[in-house]
Amino acid sequence: MDLFESLRKKIDGKHLRIVFPEGTDARIIGAAVRLASDGLIQPTLLGDPAAITAAATTAGFDLSRVTLRDPTNDPLHDDMVAAFVARRKGKATPEQAEQQVQDPNYFGTMLVYMDEADGMVSGAVHSTADTVRPALQIIKTRPGVSRTSGAFIMQRGRDERYLFADNAINIDPDAQELAEIAVESAKTAALFDIDPKVAMLSFSTKGSAKAPQVDKVVAATARAHELAPELALDGELQFDAAFVPTVAKLKAPASPVAGNATVFIFPDLQSGNIGYKIAQRFGNFEAIGPILQGLNKPVSDLSRGANEEDVYKLAIITAAQNLIE
Repeated sequence: MDLFESLRKKIDGKHLRIVFPEGTDARIIGAAVRLASDGLIQPTLLGDPAAITAAATTAGFDLSRVTLRDPTNDPLHDDMVAAFVARRKGKATPEQAEQQVQDPNYFGTMLVYMDEADGMVSGAVHSTADTVRPALQIIKTRPGVSRTSGAFIMQRGRDERYLFADNAINIDPDAQELAEIAVESAKTAALFDIDPKVAMLSFSTKGSAKAPQVDKVVAATARAHELAPELALDGELQFDAAFVPTVAKLKAPASPVAGNATVFIFPDLQSGNIGYKIAQRFGNFEAIGPILQGLNKPVSDLSRGANEEDVYKLAIITAAQNLIE
């Protein structure tokens, strides 16, 4: 089944609510209107309602099924300020909170935190930092997860699909963080109908090289087994040993995942970013993401070069993340 066909079936009838802080952007408006028309998501656009309506009219969109909310004049304002101050635990005064919650990204994040929305999609105009910072401050990571991470679904055709992580957030994760990324990535993979067989990647396979970088992956593998002993996971593995069955028989014959891995955990952001772009450009894989992992509730970051279709798809992904246990 096509990835998005599968995700649409999973969220259909769930009435999940996704908030879009960049409510006057034509790409965002177009995607929100489509999502509402398809009955997949209940979208909320943030911004000055008059400006949103004008932008929609100019672009020829009907907003009748889309909710509009103004961060500078919302009935929930006082409750939101109080909740913001409580959540920040002394790091924000009521006066600072008054200003902060009028920022669309903070307002949207607070809607998610206060169960007024089930997820947020931003980044078409704002930077990654502007999107992710409020989520880390307010929504925060799930218990047992110290950092959020970014994964890409790598898809070629209808049947070939893998998950790469971390390709977006953590520059040089330590062994504990790398183990958490592996466990969270397995959960994400399962949501996208990928049977998670996790390879902890390195330039070494089972002790073929010695270096501190290898030691980190070995320690991360051991820690991941402690965190999720039921998970099919192994390391350290070179990519060819993880992916090619004939190489796996030579380099790691006793490995439970070598030669059959579907989830690839890179040891640092540099290798992860290079790796997914090589697969995308040389291998003609579609790179879907980044998908932010590990948050208590889903927040997604768009590329500023995103088009309406990208927004539509990422909103579906964001809604589906509510189904991860």
